[in-house]
Amino acid sequence: MKINHIEYKQRNMKIWNEIAPRYHKRWASINQGPFQSTSKLVELVNVSKGNTVLDLACGTGVVTKKICNMVGKSGYVVGADTSIIALKIAKKWNESKSNLNFINIDAEKFTFSYEFDVVTCQYALFFFPNAQKALKNIKNSLKKKGTLGISVHGHKNKVPFFSNISDAITKFIPDYVPPGSPNMDRFGIKSALYNEVRKVGFSKISIKDFTFNYSPGKFEEYWLNYLKYIPKPLKDKLQLLGSIKRKELRQAVKVNTIPYTKKNGVIVFPWQVLILTAKK
Repeated sequence: MKINHIEYKQRNMKIWNEIAPRYHKRWASINQGPFQSTSKLVELVNVSKGNTVLDLACGTGVVTKKICNMVGKSGYVVGADTSIIALKIAKKWNESKSNLNFINIDAEKFTFSYEFDVVTCQYALFFFPNAQKALKNIKNSLKKKGTLGISVHGHKNKVPFFSNISDAITKFIPDYVPPGSPNMDRFGIKSALYNEVRKVGFSKISIKDFTFNYSPGKFEEYWLNYLKYIPKPLKDKLQLLGSIKRKELRQAVKVNTIPYTKKNGVIVFPWQVLILTAKK
Protein backbone atom coordinates (compact mmCIF):
# COMPACT_ATOMS: atom_id res chain seq x y z
CA MET A 1 0.00 0.00 0.00
CA LYS A 2 1.36 3.40 -1.01
CA ILE A 3 1.98 6.05 1.61
CA ASN A 4 0.10 9.31 1.00
CA HIS A 5 1.63 12.75 1.35
CA ILE A 6 0.16 13.44 4.79
CA GLU A 7 1.39 10.11 6.16
CA TYR A 8 4.78 10.67 4.57
CA LYS A 9 5.14 14.09 6.17
CA GLN A 10 4.11 12.78 9.59
CA ARG A 11 6.55 9.90 9.30
CA ASN A 12 9.34 12.19 8.10
CA MET A 13 8.77 14.68 10.91
CA LYS A 14 8.89 11.91 13.51
CA ILE A 15 12.13 10.60 12.02
CA TRP A 16 13.76 14.04 11.91
CA ASN A 17 12.77 14.78 15.48
CA GLU A 18 14.49 11.53 16.46
CA ILE A 19 17.71 11.90 14.48
CA ALA A 20 18.23 15.69 14.59
CA PRO A 21 20.75 15.59 17.50
CA ARG A 22 22.79 12.84 15.81
CA TYR A 23 22.53 14.56 12.42
CA HIS A 24 23.82 17.82 13.87
CA LYS A 25 26.76 16.22 15.65
CA ARG A 26 27.82 13.94 12.80
CA TRP A 27 27.11 16.15 9.78
CA ALA A 28 25.72 19.62 10.11
CA SER A 29 28.08 21.12 12.69
CA ILE A 30 31.25 20.08 10.84
CA ASN A 31 32.50 21.27 7.48
CA GLN A 32 32.93 17.79 5.97
CA GLY A 33 31.43 15.80 3.13
CA PRO A 34 28.34 17.44 1.63
CA PHE A 35 28.43 20.27 4.17
CA GLN A 36 31.48 21.69 2.45
CA SER A 37 28.83 23.12 0.16
CA THR A 38 27.32 25.40 2.82
CA SER A 39 29.83 28.17 2.18
CA LYS A 40 29.38 27.72 -1.58
CA LEU A 41 25.61 28.19 -1.32
CA VAL A 42 25.88 31.35 0.78
CA GLU A 43 28.53 32.74 -1.57
CA LEU A 44 26.51 32.01 -4.73
CA VAL A 45 23.35 33.76 -3.48
CA ASN A 46 25.52 36.78 -2.72
CA VAL A 47 24.22 37.53 0.76
CA SER A 48 25.09 41.10 1.71
CA LYS A 49 24.92 43.30 4.79
CA GLY A 50 21.41 44.53 5.45
CA ASN A 51 19.72 41.67 3.55
CA THR A 52 16.58 39.96 4.80
CA VAL A 53 16.95 36.19 4.34
CA LEU A 54 14.72 33.15 4.80
CA ASP A 55 16.54 29.86 5.33
CA LEU A 56 13.79 27.35 4.53
CA ALA A 57 14.07 23.83 5.97
CA CYS A 58 16.95 25.18 8.03
CA GLY A 59 17.38 22.00 10.07
CA THR A 60 19.83 22.61 12.90
CA GLY A 61 20.80 26.03 11.57
CA VAL A 62 24.03 25.53 9.64
CA VAL A 63 23.23 27.78 6.68
CA THR A 64 21.31 30.13 8.98
CA LYS A 65 24.40 30.73 11.09
CA LYS A 66 26.61 31.64 8.14
CA ILE A 67 23.96 33.95 6.71
CA CYS A 68 23.41 35.70 10.02
CA ASN A 69 27.12 36.49 10.26
CA MET A 70 27.00 38.05 6.79
CA VAL A 71 23.88 40.22 6.98
CA GLY A 72 25.14 42.07 10.04
CA LYS A 73 23.03 43.91 12.59
CA SER A 74 21.15 45.78 9.88
CA GLY A 75 19.93 42.54 8.27
CA TYR A 76 17.32 40.04 9.37
CA VAL A 77 17.28 36.24 9.14
CA VAL A 78 14.49 33.70 9.61
CA GLY A 79 15.26 30.00 9.96
CA ALA A 80 12.22 27.79 9.30
CA ASP A 81 11.69 24.05 9.67
CA THR A 82 9.01 21.46 10.47
CA SER A 83 11.13 19.66 13.09
CA ILE A 84 10.71 21.12 16.57
CA ILE A 85 13.81 19.28 17.82
CA ALA A 86 15.97 20.56 14.95
CA LEU A 87 14.80 24.10 15.68
CA LYS A 88 15.70 23.74 19.36
CA ILE A 89 19.21 22.73 18.37
CA ALA A 90 19.41 25.58 15.86
CA LYS A 91 18.39 28.10 18.50
CA LYS A 92 20.97 26.76 20.95
CA TRP A 93 23.75 26.55 18.36
CA ASN A 94 23.11 30.04 16.99
CA GLU A 95 23.75 32.86 19.40
CA SER A 96 20.66 34.76 20.47
CA LYS A 97 20.33 37.87 18.30
CA SER A 98 17.61 40.45 17.87
CA ASN A 99 17.74 40.06 14.09
CA LEU A 100 17.42 36.24 14.06
CA ASN A 101 14.22 34.26 14.47
CA PHE A 102 13.36 30.57 14.15
CA ILE A 103 9.85 29.41 13.27
CA ASN A 104 8.05 26.11 12.80
CA ILE A 105 6.42 25.96 9.33
CA ASP A 106 5.61 23.52 6.54
CA ALA A 107 7.38 24.48 3.30
CA GLU A 108 4.23 23.68 1.34
CA LYS A 109 1.99 25.81 3.57
CA PHE A 110 3.41 29.19 4.50
CA THR A 111 3.06 32.89 3.77
CA PHE A 112 4.78 35.97 5.15
CA SER A 113 3.50 39.52 5.46
CA TYR A 114 6.89 40.79 4.30
CA GLU A 115 9.33 39.81 1.53
CA PHE A 116 12.93 38.61 1.56
CA ASP A 117 15.98 39.53 -0.49
CA VAL A 118 17.16 35.93 -0.46
CA VAL A 119 15.68 32.49 0.24
CA THR A 120 17.97 29.51 0.76
CA CYS A 121 17.07 25.83 1.00
CA GLN A 122 19.82 23.28 1.60
CA TYR A 123 19.23 19.52 1.16
CA ALA A 124 15.46 19.64 1.51
CA LEU A 125 13.68 20.22 -1.82
CA PHE A 126 13.68 16.47 -2.52
CA PHE A 127 11.87 15.85 0.79
CA PHE A 128 8.87 17.97 -0.20
CA PRO A 129 6.12 15.76 -1.71
CA ASN A 130 4.83 18.75 -3.67
CA ALA A 131 7.98 20.67 -4.55
CA GLN A 132 5.98 23.00 -6.80
CA LYS A 133 3.93 24.26 -3.85
CA ALA A 134 7.09 24.94 -1.85
CA LEU A 135 8.74 26.74 -4.76
CA LYS A 136 5.63 28.88 -5.35
CA ASN A 137 5.64 29.85 -1.67
CA ILE A 138 9.31 30.75 -1.94
CA LYS A 139 8.68 32.89 -5.03
CA ASN A 140 5.79 34.69 -3.30
CA SER A 141 8.07 35.41 -0.35
CA LEU A 142 10.81 37.03 -2.41
CA LYS A 143 11.17 40.69 -3.26
CA LYS A 144 11.18 41.71 -6.91
CA LYS A 145 14.47 40.40 -8.37
CA GLY A 146 15.06 38.48 -5.12
CA THR A 147 17.42 35.51 -5.17
CA LEU A 148 16.74 31.82 -4.63
CA GLY A 149 19.51 29.38 -3.64
CA ILE A 150 18.96 25.61 -3.47
CA SER A 151 21.40 22.78 -2.74
CA VAL A 152 20.60 19.15 -3.52
CA HIS A 153 22.58 15.93 -3.53
CA GLY A 154 23.52 14.66 -6.97
CA HIS A 155 22.05 11.55 -8.59
CA LYS A 156 22.50 8.41 -6.50
CA ASN A 157 25.22 7.17 -8.85
CA LYS A 158 27.20 10.28 -7.91
CA VAL A 159 26.61 9.86 -4.16
CA PRO A 160 27.79 6.31 -3.37
CA PHE A 161 27.80 6.99 0.37
CA PHE A 162 24.02 6.50 0.16
CA SER A 163 23.64 4.25 -2.87
CA ASN A 164 26.16 1.61 -1.72
CA ILE A 165 23.78 0.79 1.10
CA SER A 166 20.40 1.61 -0.46
CA ASP A 167 21.06 -0.46 -3.61
CA ALA A 168 21.90 -3.47 -1.48
CA ILE A 169 19.25 -3.07 1.17
CA THR A 170 16.29 -2.70 -1.20
CA LYS A 171 17.10 -6.17 -2.55
CA PHE A 172 16.60 -7.58 0.94
CA ILE A 173 13.83 -5.23 2.10
CA PRO A 174 11.84 -3.98 -0.94
CA ASP A 175 9.66 -1.69 1.20
CA TYR A 176 12.61 -0.25 3.16
CA VAL A 177 11.42 3.11 1.85
CA PRO A 178 7.59 3.15 1.89
CA PRO A 179 6.06 2.99 -1.63
CA GLY A 180 4.84 6.43 -2.66
CA SER A 181 7.63 8.30 -0.86
CA PRO A 182 9.31 11.07 -2.90
CA ASN A 183 12.39 9.88 -4.76
CA MET A 184 15.32 11.36 -2.85
CA ASP A 185 17.44 11.90 -5.95
CA ARG A 186 14.69 13.16 -8.23
CA PHE A 187 16.44 16.54 -8.53
CA GLY A 188 19.93 15.05 -8.66
CA ILE A 189 20.27 15.70 -12.40
CA LYS A 190 20.69 19.29 -13.59
CA SER A 191 17.86 19.17 -16.11
CA ALA A 192 15.35 17.87 -13.54
CA LEU A 193 16.28 20.55 -11.02
CA TYR A 194 16.27 23.28 -13.67
CA ASN A 195 12.85 22.29 -15.02
CA GLU A 196 11.27 22.12 -11.58
CA VAL A 197 12.36 25.65 -10.73
CA ARG A 198 11.61 27.01 -14.19
CA LYS A 199 7.98 25.80 -14.01
CA VAL A 200 7.33 28.25 -11.18
CA GLY A 201 8.52 31.20 -13.22
CA PHE A 202 12.00 31.84 -11.87
CA SER A 203 14.51 33.35 -14.32
CA LYS A 204 18.29 33.56 -14.69
CA ILE A 205 18.58 29.99 -13.44
CA SER A 206 22.13 28.76 -12.99
CA ILE A 207 23.27 25.38 -11.67
CA LYS A 208 26.80 24.60 -10.58
CA ASP A 209 27.96 21.15 -9.60
CA PHE A 210 30.62 20.36 -7.05
CA THR A 211 32.15 17.05 -6.05
CA PHE A 212 33.51 16.77 -2.54
CA ASN A 213 35.34 13.83 -1.01
CA TYR A 214 34.14 12.18 2.16
CA SER A 215 35.71 9.32 4.07
CA PRO A 216 33.59 7.34 6.54
CA GLY A 217 36.73 5.43 7.57
CA LYS A 218 37.21 1.72 6.94
CA PHE A 219 34.28 -0.50 6.05
CA GLU A 220 33.53 -1.62 9.61
CA GLU A 221 33.22 1.99 10.75
CA TYR A 222 31.02 2.86 7.75
CA TRP A 223 28.71 -0.08 8.42
CA LEU A 224 28.51 0.33 12.21
CA ASN A 225 27.78 4.05 11.90
CA TYR A 226 24.98 3.27 9.47
CA LEU A 227 23.42 0.91 12.02
CA LYS A 228 23.97 3.45 14.79
CA TYR A 229 22.52 6.51 13.09
CA ILE A 230 19.50 5.24 11.15
CA PRO A 231 16.07 6.02 12.67
CA LYS A 232 14.11 3.44 14.64
CA PRO A 233 11.58 2.48 11.89
CA LEU A 234 14.45 1.40 9.67
CA LYS A 235 16.28 -0.37 12.49
CA ASP A 236 13.11 -2.35 13.17
CA LYS A 237 12.93 -3.48 9.54
CA LEU A 238 16.56 -4.61 9.65
CA GLN A 239 15.94 -6.62 12.82
CA LEU A 240 13.16 -8.53 11.06
CA LEU A 241 15.68 -9.81 8.50
CA GLY A 242 17.29 -12.29 10.85
CA SER A 243 21.02 -12.75 11.51
CA ILE A 244 21.86 -14.72 8.35
CA LYS A 245 20.22 -12.23 6.00
CA ARG A 246 21.82 -9.33 7.87
CA LYS A 247 25.24 -10.89 7.30
CA GLU A 248 24.44 -11.31 3.61
CA LEU A 249 23.34 -7.69 3.44
CA ARG A 250 26.53 -6.52 5.15
CA GLN A 251 28.61 -8.45 2.61
CA ALA A 252 26.62 -7.01 -0.31
CA VAL A 253 27.30 -3.48 0.95
CA LYS A 254 30.98 -4.29 1.42
CA VAL A 255 31.25 -5.47 -2.19
CA ASN A 256 29.69 -2.18 -3.33
CA THR A 257 32.36 -0.19 -1.49
CA ILE A 258 35.31 -1.94 -3.19
CA PRO A 259 35.72 0.66 -6.01
CA TYR A 260 36.09 3.40 -3.36
CA THR A 261 38.38 1.54 -0.97
CA LYS A 262 42.06 2.48 -0.85
CA LYS A 263 44.92 0.02 -0.29
CA ASN A 264 44.97 0.88 3.40
CA GLY A 265 41.30 -0.11 3.69
CA VAL A 266 39.98 3.44 4.05
CA ILE A 267 36.91 4.29 1.97
CA VAL A 268 36.85 7.63 0.14
CA PHE A 269 33.55 8.49 -1.51
CA PRO A 270 32.95 11.23 -4.07
CA TRP A 271 29.87 13.29 -3.20
CA GLN A 272 28.22 15.37 -5.90
CA VAL A 273 26.22 18.45 -4.91
CA LEU A 274 24.17 20.66 -7.24
CA ILE A 275 23.65 24.30 -6.25
CA LEU A 276 20.99 26.28 -8.11
CA THR A 277 20.57 30.04 -8.03
CA ALA A 278 17.71 31.93 -9.69
CA LYS A 279 15.93 35.29 -9.72
CA LYS A 280 12.27 36.06 -9.13
